[in-house]
Amino acid sequence: MRRRFTVPLPGGASLALGHRALVMGVINVTPDSFSDGGRCFDTASAIETGIRMEGEGADLIDIGGESTRPGAAPLDEAEEHRRVLPVIEGLAGRVRVPLSVDTYKASTAEAALQAGAVLVNDVSGLRYEPELAGVVASHGAALVLMHTRGRSRQMYEQASYYDVVAEVQDELRESMAFATTAGVAEECVILDPGLGFAKAGPHSYEALARLDEYADLGRPLLIGPSRKSFLAAALRGSLPASDRDWATAAAVTSAVLSGAHIVRVHAVREMLQVVRVADEIRRYHS
Repeated sequence: MRRRFTVPLPGGASLALGHRALVMGVINVTPDSFSDGGRCFDTASAIETGIRMEGEGADLIDIGGESTRPGAAPLDEAEEHRRVLPVIEGLAGRVRVPLSVDTYKASTAEAALQAGAVLVNDVSGLRYEPELAGVVASHGAALVLMHTRGRSRQMYEQASYYDVVAEVQDELRESMAFATTAGVAEECVILDPGLGFAKAGPHSYEALARLDEYADLGRPLLIGPSRKSFLAAALRGSLPASDRDWATAAAVTSAVLSGAHIVRVHAVREMLQVVRVADEIRRYHS
């Protein structure tokens, strides 16, 4: 059985995890998104996408303004605010699903939580700006701690592991300790092993194949395989990110069968079908 969790959210709401896998829709408010080429870069398009995702069945929506693909340059705070805050404000009054902000910056998290977000998705696991934890704690928000090593331009230089699952577990425990020391309640923490981040293709596949071992961390798991380059490593020839949804479906199925609580995807309508069938199969596991 997938362990069940109740993750508190600001305003007295909560996120029920474990009875079924939840689908988190991704909105990249960037001009150079690896997944969609910047289709949601303008505010109106991003808001329209969020509304459509809710209609397609998304359980959460994650909004980010800085590309975190390998090699991406960092974005200054003012520009990140300009990109994401109008989208969060525009969706906060028009959708009922929880909104997440994809940021590692404390100032962006503060502004986003004030604008209507209830969850912060930190790809650095508090290693870029540890003060982010205090912002999350002060709002009583939920916090996703993802595993990575180094910044976007150096992450693959640090993709060296003796046992990728054991080492990622240890480093996620460190991130949890950072968070709880800063006042974040453990019950507010969600963990992400960071497929594709500071991991070569084989590392990501091993992390996905051994996903059930992360249950030892005692927190719900968010998995984000959507359209990532490690998927193409199993296919012949190159395949653009926008054509990797079938490959994503295979990874999503594996994640759900192995106990993922949330899957983070770009194609909500298609992946919702995948998740529901995988969940139904999981019900019959002995």
